[in-house]
This record gives sequence, structure tokens and C-alpha cells, in this order.
Amino acid sequence: MKKQTKGNDRSKLASLSRVIQQMDGAPDMETALRILVERTRELMSADVCSVYFTEQEKRRHVMVATSGLAPSVIGKVQFGFGKGLIGRVAESAKPINLDSVPTSLNQDFVAQSDAGRYQGFLGAPITHRSRVLGVLVVRQRVARRFNDADIALLTTLAAQLGGTIAYARVSGELCSFCAPDEIELNQLDGVAGAPGIASGVGLVIFPASDLYTVPHRRAQDPDLEERNLRAAIAHVQDELSRLGEDLAGPLSPADRALFDAYALMLNSPEILDTAVQHIRRGNWAPGALRKTIEAYSQAFSEMDDPYLRERSADIRDLGNRILVHLQGTLLTKHDYPANTILIGRQLGAIDLGLVPRERVRGIISTEGSPLSHVIILARALGIPAVVGIEQVPLEHLDGQEVVADGNQGRVYLRPSPRLRAEIERINREERTLEQELERLQDLPSRTQDGVNVPLYTNVGLIEEVALVASSGSGGIGLFRTELPFMLLDRFPSEQEQVKIYRQVLEAVAPLPVNLRTLDVGGDKPLPYLPIAESNPMLGWRGIRLMLDRPEIFLTQLRAALRANVGLENLRLLLPMVNGVTELEQALDLIARAHRQLLEEGIASSRPPTGLMIEVPSAVYQAEELARRVDFLSIGTNDLSQYLLAIDRGNPQVSNRLDPLHPAVLRALRQVVEAAGRTGKPVSVCGEMASNPACALLLVGLGIDSLSVNAAALPRVKWAVRSVDSQHLKSLATEALKLEKPEFVRQLLDTTLEVAGLERLRRQPGSTIAGDKAST
Repeated sequence: MKKQTKGNDRSKLASLSRVIQQMDGAPDMETALRILVERTRELMSADVCSVYFTEQEKRRHVMVATSGLAPSVIGKVQFGFGKGLIGRVAESAKPINLDSVPTSLNQDFVAQSDAGRYQGFLGAPITHRSRVLGVLVVRQRVARRFNDADIALLTTLAAQLGGTIAYARVSGELCSFCAPDEIELNQLDGVAGAPGIASGVGLVIFPASDLYTVPHRRAQDPDLEERNLRAAIAHVQDELSRLGEDLAGPLSPADRALFDAYALMLNSPEILDTAVQHIRRGNWAPGALRKTIEAYSQAFSEMDDPYLRERSADIRDLGNRILVHLQGTLLTKHDYPANTILIGRQLGAIDLGLVPRERVRGIISTEGSPLSHVIILARALGIPAVVGIEQVPLEHLDGQEVVADGNQGRVYLRPSPRLRAEIERINREERTLEQELERLQDLPSRTQDGVNVPLYTNVGLIEEVALVASSGSGGIGLFRTELPFMLLDRFPSEQEQVKIYRQVLEAVAPLPVNLRTLDVGGDKPLPYLPIAESNPMLGWRGIRLMLDRPEIFLTQLRAALRANVGLENLRLLLPMVNGVTELEQALDLIARAHRQLLEEGIASSRPPTGLMIEVPSAVYQAEELARRVDFLSIGTNDLSQYLLAIDRGNPQVSNRLDPLHPAVLRALRQVVEAAGRTGKPVSVCGEMASNPACALLLVGLGIDSLSVNAAALPRVKWAVRSVDSQHLKSLATEALKLEKPEFVRQLLDTTLEVAGLERLRRQPGSTIAGDKAST
């Protein structure tokens, strides 16, 4: 009997993925819930399975689906917060398993459901991003203690349902049978990326080979959409035919049968005819293709035969391939709305660079982190951004009015008039503060007791160079050279690079420009230099890539030195150096580039050279490294990432990445002390320097200068001019004694308040609060 029970448990868990697939393939939320309660009741041999949704504003849990009870109880059975077993499961946020429910805990359910008493009870919380959204319950008439396999199955399904509910609330699907508070229907919680609040029209950017990110768009010309679709399918048919012929020799007949199966799928009239029907109903060709492929893929995934189930993946691959060709028939330049909110799964710097600057108002990225490259650029350009929005149905955001609150990390859909008025009020206050700070533009960045703290600007896009002079910056503290490389489909030539670097150097001369040599790899891949790595953040990137490809490195170095002729404001900055060996190899290549130019009759000079402290090994060798260069610059973004072992691009853990962690602060102090013994200056060019409160702490730690994004520079200058340097040293001493980053943050908040800088605690912008967005 025990063996049979174990076998049944394994069978239940094996069926779990089928239930989840069926839920994912459901056309709407109501159907998904019906599938869930019916299949769960069947798998667990329970008498009843029910789902309750949590309504935060009304402080209650309401039954929204059930199998085993009369349909009339849906919406009728409900429990207040903390009431009954449902309230206890939600409040504890953990499963509750009872073989016989006490009468006192059963009476409300019996009274509301009119179904008599059930003894066995197992309830699991439905959560999403640590927030309880409801409760999934199974009940038994007789006494029953559910086993570990039952608990595992129910908690897994509840976790899956959490994402489904979050998705449905965004798209408004819950409105048809449940009415949670309005704010949840129209508010998405994410992570604050770049500060500010922006409203505009959502424009979804999707990869050319990712069918499932394609949004729904209205077909302007259905006949043209149909022709494009037919042409794309014909292209893929030709490709498969040629590929099958080319592989006729190397592959066995059995292996070649796969290509025959692909051809049969494409030649089947159902796929084309179904997609054309979607076009005729108003969808554009990519959206019609997505809906068609989703339906056929789902149908195959639900088949009993394992071989046929695997064909589901083949259909998705075919759909992606058709999309690639379909994209080739579309306009490559978007018709960007005047107030574009750029939206995508994982937006890159190229996506931002392609939008006319005057048209982009905000950014929403469902993946990534506040330290991803595109978000750093957004901060530099003063574009509000929100990242880490999970379970977002992008097809519902395209063309919709959207609000990106980069201060709180929230996105609002279909904003109400009240919300629009609140946004305008906050932005008006922001403009007032900016006008007040303009008076500081020509004043020195000097503490009240006369200590100069030079402020420079981080630059990534060429158009940012114009912001350097207007912000009162002392020059460019970090020029990211990788963007010109990323915008091309090949490595730029030496002459092309000379033109770019000369433009930057001339624009700010005689102010200095710290040109960081090519820092690609990791989170900044080149499209024409594919690098397949299981852990790219620890892989072939930064200076190690350039040392392995000296021809690329020498070309860039020669271009930079040539661009500097007659200007002499160039300073070279080497990224990701992990020790003396890498530094000496890089310095040798700089010397070689200089010699080559002199031999060619080009009167170049060898510029001052520094390196970035970004990895722990460089912290521990800071003194030896400083002896060999002219200055050090700390990149707190990567240094925090590597010290804390947190991938800043991973949305699952990036919220734990805190530059105020005591380990990071102690590393900064160690670098400052090591550089001090060699007489070399130290700057910080990471995003930490752009936060006014953190900037004051950095000055107190002994950092000589700061390089910040242009939007933050006036605020940082105001903070520096409002304090005494001796007080900042005491602040740093106290901060280094603290054991938790939250304690350091509280200390910095107090410092701003005492200095009369409360308006900088949330910068720029304020918080949208108390709004109920319209449904």
C-alpha cells in the first residue's frame, strides 16, 4: 500500500507541469482559474478546490473560483483579514494543513457556503513578489491529513497562480468576475531606475526573433500585412528546402525527416489561413502570427504522445524564424510618438539611442536593474525609468497611455485625471528646483570651509557632450567609448574613431576628457562579436578582452592619441583591471601606439593614464597599481557587484545590490588610503556619486573628485556647497562603524535634513501617492 501511495505522489507531481501548461494556454483569467480548481481537485482526490483573491482596500479575501461547491457561492464566500482559516493562511504567508478543522474555524465557511462541514483542510498562500494576492484551498469531507507531496503540489500551483494574477490585473481581466481595489488593477510595482515621473504613449520594442514579445497593433493596411506574411513564410520555406538539400549527405534520412516535418507544418494551410483571419480582424502581421503560433503550440503541448508534445517547441521555432523575415519587410525606423514611453523586455543602449531625444519621455524595462547600461544613460539624459516589472503583458501596453514613476519604481496604466494633475504638480516643483539650481552653474563646487571638490560629468552618447558645459561641469570624468561600437554592425575604423573622439575633445576643450577604453562584454555585448558564456559578468570583458585582441585595442588607442593632437585634454582610463600584470600589458600597448604615431610623423603626446578600481583584487593591490598610473577612478557599480557577489543585471537579486553596504564603504576607504601613500588622486565615477547624500559620504571618505550624470550635477554641487568638510569626515568615520546599509542610509538622510537639503532626499521628483487610477 505504501508503494502505491508513493507511486501516486510521483504521478501527481508529474502531472503538475501539464496543469501549468494548460493554465498558461488559457484564453483568459476565468478559464485559467476553472482549469486550476478542476484539475487540482482531480489530482489531489479532494472534495473541493477553491481560489480566494485578496482585496487590499476592502481588507477581505473573496472566493472567485471553485470546483465541488455550487457556482452560486462564488463572490459570496468571503473572509475579512485575519478571519477564519483563509485569513490565517494569508496572514502567515505559509501553508496550513489540518486533518480536522475545529468547529470555531469552520462555522463562517459553513454558513456562507451552505455546504455543510468539511474536516480536512489544506491552504497555500498565493504570492507574487513577496505580496499575498490570495489563497488556494482544498477541502475533504472526512478527516484527512494531506501529505508532503500534496503540500508541494498545492504550493507550486499557488506560486504559479501568483504570476498569473499579476498579469491579469495589468490587462484588466479580473474586472469581469472580481473587483479588487482599483489601484491594483492599474499599478505595477518594479524597481526605481532613473528618477523623475513621465507620462506618454507606450511603444513596445521587441527582438526580431522573439515572437512572444510581439504586441498587438492595429493593421493600417490589411492587404499589405497579408502580403508581408505570405512573403515571410515563403522565405522560410525556401530556407528549409535549401538547408535540407545541403544536409542531404551529412545527415541520415531519419535526421532529415525533421526538415520534412518543418516543411509540412509550413505548407499546412491552417497556419497561414488562421493568421490571415487575425489580420482581417484588425491585427498586424506580427501580432497575427504570434496568436496563431501560440494556439498551435499550446495544442501540441497538451497532447498525450511525448513525441507530439515536443513538436510544440518546433512550432515556436518556426514562428520565430518567420518573424525574423517578417521584420525585414517592416519599416526599420519607428514612427515614434512625440511623448514616447519606451517599453521592452530588456532594452539596450541602442534602443534608446535610436529614439530621437526630443521624443522619448520615459523607459520601462521588464528586466534589468538600476545599474544596467541603458538605465545609466537614462539617468544621464534625465529620462525617468522603471525596471524589473515582472509578468507584464507587453501587448497591452503598446499604444496605451502609461506613467513611469522612476522615483518609486512604479508604472501606472490608463492614468486618471487626478493622477495626471498630480504628475504635473510634481514636475512643476521639479522645474522650480532646477531653475533655482541654475544660479550655481558658474559657482565653484566648494565646501563651506573652502575645500574644492571638482565635479565632472559621465558621458555615453555624443549628444550628452552638450550638457557638460551647460551643467557647470569641470569636464568629462568618464566617456564610455563602447556606444559608437554598439551602434554599428562592425568595428569602427581608426579614422571613424578619430572623428568621434575629436568631436568630444574639441567640444569641452580645454577641460579634460577621461576616455575609457573599450569596455564591452558582460552586460554590453557587441552584436558582431558574439560571446557565448555561462557567466558573462565574470567572463571575457573589459581590459581582458582588449588584451586578447590587441589589434582592436591598438586601433582605438591610436585613434584617441591622434584626436588629441593640438588639444592635449585627453586622459586614458583602463576598465576592469584586476592586477599589476594586466595593467603593465595595457601600458605597453599604449606606449606602442604612441611610438607608432611618432614614427609616422604624427606629433602625438602620451596622455595621463588612470585605471578603474572595479574588482576586489584591484582594491587589495591599489597601492601597487597607483604607483604605475597617474590617477585612480572607482567604478562603484561593478565594484559593489563583485564585492557583494550580486549580478546587477539579474532582477531576482539586483534589489540587494547596495553601494552603502559596509564592505563597499571599507573598500573605498582602503583604496583612498593606498592612493594617498603614492600621492595619486582618486575619483568616483559610479552611479553612487550622482546621489547627493552618497556624494557627501564619498567626500568624507577622502575621494578627491566626483564624476556624475549631468542631471544630478547641480544637486550634488548644492549638497557640497552646503556642508563643512570636517563634518563630512566625521560623517564618514561614523558610517564606517555601522554594520548595516540601512543604518548608513538613515545617517545620510539625517545629514541632508540638518544641512537643509530635505528636497534632495528623493531626487529628482517626488512621490505619487494616494491616487486611484481609473479602470
